[in-house]
Amino acid sequence: MDHHELILFFLQVCVMLSVALVFGQAMRRLRQPAVLGELMGGIVLGPTVFGAVMPNVYSRLFPTRDGISLGLEAVIRIGMLFFLFVAGLEVNLAHLKGRGLSVALTSLLGILVPFGLGAGSVLWLPDFWGPPAQHKALAFALLMGAALSISALPVIARILMDLDLIQGDIGVTVMTAATINDLAGWSLFAVILSTLMPDSPARSVAGTLGLVVAFSLAILGLGRWLGRPVLHWLRSFVAWPSGFIGVTAVLVLVAAALAETIGIHAIFGAFLVGVALGKGLERENHAHGIIYQFAVSFFAPLYFVSIGLEADFAANFDLPIVLLVLFVACAGKIGGAGLGAWMGGMRPTEALAVGFAMNARGAMEVILASVALEYRLIDERIFVALIIMAVLTSMVSAPALHQLMKARRPLQRSVSL
Repeated sequence: MDHHELILFFLQVCVMLSVALVFGQAMRRLRQPAVLGELMGGIVLGPTVFGAVMPNVYSRLFPTRDGISLGLEAVIRIGMLFFLFVAGLEVNLAHLKGRGLSVALTSLLGILVPFGLGAGSVLWLPDFWGPPAQHKALAFALLMGAALSISALPVIARILMDLDLIQGDIGVTVMTAATINDLAGWSLFAVILSTLMPDSPARSVAGTLGLVVAFSLAILGLGRWLGRPVLHWLRSFVAWPSGFIGVTAVLVLVAAALAETIGIHAIFGAFLVGVALGKGLERENHAHGIIYQFAVSFFAPLYFVSIGLEADFAANFDLPIVLLVLFVACAGKIGGAGLGAWMGGMRPTEALAVGFAMNARGAMEVILASVALEYRLIDERIFVALIIMAVLTSMVSAPALHQLMKARRPLQRSVSL
């Protein structure tokens, strides 16, 4: 990268962060997650709007030169790793202990129903989905099933905290079920991705699944048993909090490298490190707060703005595909999770609230879609449809949950009387 390319690289990062800040803060004022604003800002900055209105300026700001593209891509990839790490910190495995039938049915049906609908729609309508479904129908069906079965734990947690529901029965049920959803969904995605990647080692699906399970158990086991004592021991040897941040970064990068080495995507390794260290890192830990805020305020915005640069959302907008993805995603998750909660003993209104809360896809769906596009497992039409679905489901979840909780309160008072 020469002198002029370095200047242009700095300008790219500056512009992307500025767009993320403006659009993210605008979304916060609307009581929506900042990530939705960052995604919209990226679409405005990308070929959809800015590239269409001022193509010459856009091509100068974001040229396709190898040096600049590689530098920006490296920063964005590191940002994706650290965002998945802090997302993993939100997964509290303690929620899995002592939870009853409601949680089990909510998590099980919240995965199986959207997975079945997503995979079934591909196998039933391969021509409707286009070339990805026609060339490798079964593999693409499994991929879409996994894509439509995951939730977005960080977004869900934020919605429940904003509505003061995270400590109640609904909040605990949703957080526990979403934890299981994310672990199962990302494990399934890791298996599918490692099987379909062009340069992945040749192995059976069963072998890949066994490797993913072994890798997950190794990291989670080491993190849960050794995380807290090792970090406490490190306090005596390294500066704090800078030492903690350095150690955390090393662990994330080592896990990402190991995951890539054995044919699993790096983001899964980073996510598992966050899950493994989540219990051992107290929220009041100053160092934890620093790395969390830096990942969320610097790395994540760059990554989510870059999503808008990946495709022309206007040229690749396919209304039938968008409507199908949105319908299957919402029907599967709201219907499956809501049915599970109702079968587990919740009232219909509460069960529906659980379904809407679990339906928020947010950043996790965006990451899954961008990785699938990167490896050409999906085309730009399906990528655009998945991004739109992630944004709309996240925007709808909070107001729907708020209205359902308002409708529940009069019922509770009349029952108590």
